[in-house]
Amino acid sequence: MQIWVDADSVPLIAKDLIIKTAERTQTMAIFVANQPIKLRKSPLLVMTVVPSGFDKADDLAITSDIPLANDILDKGGMVLTTRGMVYDKNNIKQKLNMRDFMDTMRGTGVLELQEMSGQKPYGDRDKKAFADGLNRLVR
Repeated sequence: MQIWVDADSVPLIAKDLIIKTAERTQTMAIFVANQPIKLRKSPLLVMTVVPSGFDKADDLAITSDIPLANDILDKGGMVLTTRGMVYDKNNIKQKLNMRDFMDTMRGTGVLELQEMSGQKPYGDRDKKAFADGLNRLVR
């Protein structure tokens, strides 16, 4: 198994948990981003800089990007968000539909930016849910 990480969007706390899990389980973790991020030297940690997109879906990918998650699932990969949610074929279409609906609402002006609450801060509950999900999927 390999862990693919959308490093552009992963919170620092989640990144640290991924690194610890990779080292504990001797699992390769590949961090993918459009600019380099700092990783400690380890044969299990790889930084890959790409222009955009994600065309390889091996094993487990960590991302909160819903269209990217859908593409990964279509290619046979598993997806875990940094808040501990596992995306699968049973729930990804609903997430895509909601994302598209909200995008349409914003585009038509029905929803003003100030009416949208945005994403809540990454807290201890998110950290625990992510760690539990990661430990469940990587053994």
